[in-house]
Amino acid sequence: MAPSVESQQQQPPVEAENTVNSTRVEDEVPPIKSKVTVVGSGNWGSVAAKLIASNARRLSSFHDEVRMWVFEETLPTGEKLSEVINRTNENVKYLPGIKLGENVVADPDLENAVRDANMLVFVTPHQFMEGICRQIVGKIREDAEAISLIKGMEVKKEGPCMISTLISEQLGINCCVLMGANIANEIAVEKFSEATVGYRKHKEIAEKWVHIFNTSYFMVSAVQDVEGVELCGTLKNVVAIAAGFVDGLEMGNNTKAAIMRIGLREMKAFSKLLFPSVKDTTFFESCGVADLITTCLGGRNRKCAEAFARNGGKRSFDELEAEMLQGQKLQGVSTAKEVYEVLSHRGWLELFPLFSTVHEICIGRLPPSAIVQYSEHTPKFSLVGGSAQFL
Repeated sequence: MAPSVESQQQQPPVEAENTVNSTRVEDEVPPIKSKVTVVGSGNWGSVAAKLIASNARRLSSFHDEVRMWVFEETLPTGEKLSEVINRTNENVKYLPGIKLGENVVADPDLENAVRDANMLVFVTPHQFMEGICRQIVGKIREDAEAISLIKGMEVKKEGPCMISTLISEQLGINCCVLMGANIANEIAVEKFSEATVGYRKHKEIAEKWVHIFNTSYFMVSAVQDVEGVELCGTLKNVVAIAAGFVDGLEMGNNTKAAIMRIGLREMKAFSKLLFPSVKDTTFFESCGVADLITTCLGGRNRKCAEAFARNGGKRSFDELEAEMLQGQKLQGVSTAKEVYEVLSHRGWLELFPLFSTVHEICIGRLPPSAIVQYSEHTPKFSLVGGSAQFL
């Protein structure tokens, strides 16, 4: 018997219902989750992994697992550092007593650690970054994004190269930066602090980095000024060396405050001479004046510089670093050298007496007491209308 007109008219709704059901099934496909790898496992790298891991577990847009590349070391017990981290959930050498999070996986194989990640967090001593980039170029995802927590710069024949630029150029990926008043051990025990993410063009990428770092005790904001944020984080270590000399010579708080103010002035002028796009407002973010203050009051650069001055400059920074930092690296001394090279090459030494004097003290050319004597030389620049101009 042929189907009735009524039954024929009922067929399309059935097909439409099937289409709707099919669409619902497709809608239920879970979104692609971001996967984070932290490249570096020192004091600050371990704290960064802890912050990220706590957010990765609660945010549905991220994979739970956070890999952390570990430069493999053998501990006095004979065990491998990465194995101990994975067994105890603690970086017993660089961040003892702090649990990183059960979803942190230490990986001594750099290429394996970065292979599946689309968000790469770089936090190693800056002098190692060029070698790290060479090792992983072509080994990372095409859609990878990077952020640098590294405070320093590379000085090449063609001029200074910021670490974020080195990462972008060598790996062919976008790179933001995160800097701020961030003494790692304080953040590790969840004392309140702030940080600044610097980005170039894509605000949505910066906001993604803010989400993965931001916690109730670690407040993160974003500004569109990569060079300004990064140079603040780099140059404040040079000023911290100067502050340490003042402490070691027991010159007092007035002198230290003066050094910090002059240091901030030179930070701003140097940044604007190199990158006129740097914003004045960036120096009032956590990455600017706040980071300068906390680094000059505490931190490894100030601490070692104080010891250097107390010993009259007779013990080298290499010796003090090995004795006092348990494997961590100073950044201020090497950054002072790099800044000095830029100043010398461009004929700017007389414009930056504090920066120049710090380096000359570090290499033994001047005594630590010279940190205040340089003030006889008046800098020949002023900041007018937000840019550095010569008088």
